Amino acid sequence: MNSWLNYAVDMQTILLLSLFLSFSSWGQEFNYRNYTDQLCSPGFQGRGYVNAGDSIAGEFIAQNFKAIGLLPITENYFQPFEFSVNTFPGDMLVYTDQDTLRPGIDFLVAPTSSGVHGKFLLIQFSCSKLLSIKQQDIRLTENEALLIDLSGLSSDTLSLVKKKLNELALFFPILELSDKKLTWSVSQDVNKYPYLIISKEAFKKLPTEIHLDIDQKHLESHVAKNVIGFCPAKRKAKKTLLISAHYDHLGRMGRDTYFPGANDNASGTAMLLYLAEQLLAKPLKYNVLFVAFAGEEIGLLGSKYMSLHPPLPLEDLRFMLNLDIMGSGEDGITVVNSTLFPKEFDLLKSINAKKKLLKEIKPRGPAANSDHWYFTQAGVPAFFIYTMGPNKHYHDIDDRYEALSFAAFDELNNLLFRFLKSIK
Repeated sequence: MNSWLNYAVDMQTILLLSLFLSFSSWGQEFNYRNYTDQLCSPGFQGRGYVNAGDSIAGEFIAQNFKAIGLLPITENYFQPFEFSVNTFPGDMLVYTDQDTLRPGIDFLVAPTSSGVHGKFLLIQFSCSKLLSIKQQDIRLTENEALLIDLSGLSSDTLSLVKKKLNELALFFPILELSDKKLTWSVSQDVNKYPYLIISKEAFKKLPTEIHLDIDQKHLESHVAKNVIGFCPAKRKAKKTLLISAHYDHLGRMGRDTYFPGANDNASGTAMLLYLAEQLLAKPLKYNVLFVAFAGEEIGLLGSKYMSLHPPLPLEDLRFMLNLDIMGSGEDGITVVNSTLFPKEFDLLKSINAKKKLLKEIKPRGPAANSDHWYFTQAGVPAFFIYTMGPNKHYHDIDDRYEALSFAAFDELNNLLFRFLKSIK
């Protein structure tokens, strides 16, 4: 069967299954564990840009919005927008005469890397030499690549070397050896040459040459969709609360490796749906807009787009609650923007102290680290909340459903529900 036809059939199967699961599960309490597990499963492709993983997840969330009873205020619950993105959909093979490296475990491809199929001789540079030499003084043939060992560097030196490598990546193939945890990301840009980050532990000994078979495709116009649902107030109201969580993740790095994104942020969309079910059953004095954002991992693009094209006037938004990394909580939560909105922060803390729900509510100032940012910049009061705990899996292939504890999920849900109910 043609690969595109395979994909279409698989996607249709997933959507039909999601419809069945959605409609059969509402009517009893929302099972946030099963929902999170589904979003992390291989059929959702890591909710990224290979095999339309983000579109599959968006359809799934929209069907759940419909099943729970949220109202559409945009066509079919969607707000589409476009951007470019660099992807790695096919071959992902890296090997030497002694070692075959495992994607996501032994190596990562830099998000801006080009694809490549060939063998390279490795020319090793020390970090001190790298920092002292000019780009025009580096002479490499077309089958040679720079090999740089970044292990053991101080944070200041590491920052300088990484900056220099990013500059050199425009001119040469680069292999970076690292003793740090491998974490991936995505990019809209693509460079001319391949760039790999390799765990130093991956090699029995440093190789002199390496074989690279890496497929890469730059998508010039990828269409993503914010998913938007509306819950009216118990009586007609002008003001609206906005509750959000991004649903996209990193997707696939090659055909066999995907990033599940359990804590980041399948868990947050699960909390979004859990709160939606409760607020539909017990409406507030405010309307509530529920938004699952796309394009967060590539630079907050979905929330930026919605802040510029809001389905409701921004001046009508009383408060925004943005949820990310909800699958932990043993050590409490952090509240970004708490210093900007002390009145609401004091309310949150007072509810927690009275009900003894979470271990700690940690304040943090403004930060451009999630989808609240552009709304805050546009004048919408907002908190960005994430849980704290021993689970440190982030942007790696081990951010799986099985690693989530949900240690404080119900307690946090209780706190957020009471907070939303108490906002004046």
